[in-house]
Amino acid sequence: MQVTETLADGLKREYRVVVPATDLDAKVNARLDDLKGRVRINGFRPGKVPVSHLKRVYGRAVMAETIDETVREANASIVSEHGFKLAREPKVTLPEAEAEVNALVEGKSDLSYSVAIEILPKIELADFSGISLEKLTAPVTDEEVDAALNRLAEQSRPFEDKGEGAKAETGDKVTVSFTGTIDGKPFEGGTGEDIAVEIGSNSFIPGFEEQLVGTGAGETRTVKASFPENYLNKDLAGKEASFVVTAKSIAAPGKVTVDDAFAKSLGMESLEKLNEALRERITREHGAESRRKVKRKLLDALDERHKFELPPTLVEEEFENVWRTVTSDLEAQKKTFADENTTEEAARTEYRGIAERRVRLGLVLSEIGAKNDLKVTDDEMNRAVMERARQFPGQEQRIWDYYRKSPEALASLRAPLYEEKVVDFLLELVKSSEKTVSREELYRYDDEDKT
Repeated sequence: MQVTETLADGLKREYRVVVPATDLDAKVNARLDDLKGRVRINGFRPGKVPVSHLKRVYGRAVMAETIDETVREANASIVSEHGFKLAREPKVTLPEAEAEVNALVEGKSDLSYSVAIEILPKIELADFSGISLEKLTAPVTDEEVDAALNRLAEQSRPFEDKGEGAKAETGDKVTVSFTGTIDGKPFEGGTGEDIAVEIGSNSFIPGFEEQLVGTGAGETRTVKASFPENYLNKDLAGKEASFVVTAKSIAAPGKVTVDDAFAKSLGMESLEKLNEALRERITREHGAESRRKVKRKLLDALDERHKFELPPTLVEEEFENVWRTVTSDLEAQKKTFADENTTEEAARTEYRGIAERRVRLGLVLSEIGAKNDLKVTDDEMNRAVMERARQFPGQEQRIWDYYRKSPEALASLRAPLYEEKVVDFLLELVKSSEKTVSREELYRYDDEDKT
């Protein structure tokens, strides 16, 4: 086998590989010799079929398999000999002309092909002990717990029938049946039976709930309302619909007494235990936001300390993913780049920088994990799959089977687990201090959060 380097440009390499026809023929004969003891051909005793006859029958198929195996072995040898780490799978270019293909498969010509390789850069890791981070923390106040308790009570309040002759008001729950049309024609999802509508909750399309104010039980009225421009169903987005609505009953919100009985209705032992549970939940939320912010600072520090050439294909793939999301969001909102006070060119430059940062940090975190033998265990993966399955009640087995049978899906779960493990490792090494702030400051949105 002869391997000639034809390109060495940054992280790109290309090679011309030539495998003599005699080498391919020897491999084919070896495969056929192994095959003769396992095939049954009329006129020959088991194991006594001549290789020459097998070649006439199976030669082309075995040669195709041999070529495929030879290409994989040759590419692996190139990577191994040069100590490359691949950024993506090698791109192989084989002969395409029919005459060349036939001559190759029939064993009449050498195998000659080109392979393009994109490699990962060598990364010199920074001294992490020189990184100093400030971690923001916010204590959970009694006011936050009270506010959470009040929201819970509001969501749990009972509704009581207002009785005969009552009219619906804002805040009431109206049980309705309706039939909707657009331009006089029914549309999918435009009908409903015994649907509870809480006036003022903004759960329905704009204008629908407000037009129920003043209706009474048994009354039918026509409600006209338009679907939002960014409505998920694009066939309905921006269109005005007419609904014939019949009110079945009118119920007014009752009062909730926040006491032990209320707590027990929610499955808690007492009001004290409910308050404790709410405080714990808010504490976890604060902790998650605190970690998110300190992680962002850590990634900023890593980005500043590591500058190296990036694999162009990885950057392009990441940019395409980011750009697809950006343009889809704009389209869904019926907006343009001008509405965001920018231009498409400027936005492309900005989001390409974001893509480059993501690729750079991904490579740095991967290098840190590899050099420190950090791994995601099978138990951690199993817990992640089970947690994912629990998000789909009634479909747990289907979700579990999906992840167990799909390497790509499992990889999508493993990647964030691995990243968090590397971040945990680094947070143990860097210098850190804590700063107590208010809830408002802790949750303050940072313009750079999108990166």
